[in-house]
Amino acid sequence: MSTIPNQPTRILIVGTGAVGAFYGSRLALAPQTLVSVTCRSNYSAVLSSGLQLDTHSFGSYHFAPHAVYPSISAAAQAPHPFDYVVVATKALPDVSDDSEMIAPVVQGNKETAIVLIQNGVGVEQPHRQRFPNNPVLSAVTVVSAQQTSPGSVKQNRWTRISVGPFLQGGIGEEEKESELKQRSEKANRRFVELLKEGGIADAEEYDEKGLQLVRWHKLAINSSMNPSSVLSGSTGNSRMSLDPELRLHLAGCMNEIFQTAPKVLGRPWPEKLAKVDADKILKSSERNSEGLPSMLVDWQAGRPMELEVILGNPIRIARAKGIEMPRLQSLYALLKMASIRRQEDQSKAKL
Repeated sequence: MSTIPNQPTRILIVGTGAVGAFYGSRLALAPQTLVSVTCRSNYSAVLSSGLQLDTHSFGSYHFAPHAVYPSISAAAQAPHPFDYVVVATKALPDVSDDSEMIAPVVQGNKETAIVLIQNGVGVEQPHRQRFPNNPVLSAVTVVSAQQTSPGSVKQNRWTRISVGPFLQGGIGEEEKESELKQRSEKANRRFVELLKEGGIADAEEYDEKGLQLVRWHKLAINSSMNPSSVLSGSTGNSRMSLDPELRLHLAGCMNEIFQTAPKVLGRPWPEKLAKVDADKILKSSERNSEGLPSMLVDWQAGRPMELEVILGNPIRIARAKGIEMPRLQSLYALLKMASIRRQEDQSKAKL
């Protein structure tokens, strides 16, 4: 979406793991689009050989990014500003501030649109506050993908991604807010077009509240399955869904979110989302005998979990509206303390 005629659209992927690599590789197929990436642990492999993708939807192919950077500061030295900065990292606000991380490639150019392909709710607000003049786009994906080795990505199924602008907490002056809204909607529309031009036929464009309903709907899965898998002793989705007591627990958590989100957002569930209720999700999960929730994978590896965006933020957002979510609050309190206690044990072990 370059504002200069006949200039390519320049995109930077921040967090070139499985999700970032997959969507970056598809965006690169759109006409006149240059996709660059930042890498950390896989930097050497991607710099020397690019990315190899083995996909369910598009077969096997190679993706050579326009440029490969070892850091955001290195990307900030690029000769041209980026039209889109796509953040595809895990959202860990209790560990680091993503808005501060990307500041070097955003500040000074109000036309740069920030795209957040992250789990949870409340991930947009830090970016809205730090970059009040920039379009902030919120994206939700259900793609199943993993990085099997540095520079190699396997996509198992699904491609759907939903994208909408985020304006809440913006500039505050009506005329500027309107101008920002217009630029945000234009950037959002063009980003969805780029995805479709890259073969993602089920890329979907939403307005702000519509996209947030999509976020909360996905939260029903993540907020119930993820923490429960850890607290039930590393149990996968299928076994939890087939256990009578855990099934009741999971359905209770999901329904708590289904009842809360419309009250928080002031809009009822659209028919498409309303049809996907707790029972349908649990029936689908019964067949997921191999996959493990991401929070469980992080717990087993000793990594930080997306605890705040999946549990803490929705609890606080609902509470600010006078609504309590006791089931989610119990999961949050228990898992947060378990994480704190493990950190304490690890610190003692190092002494």
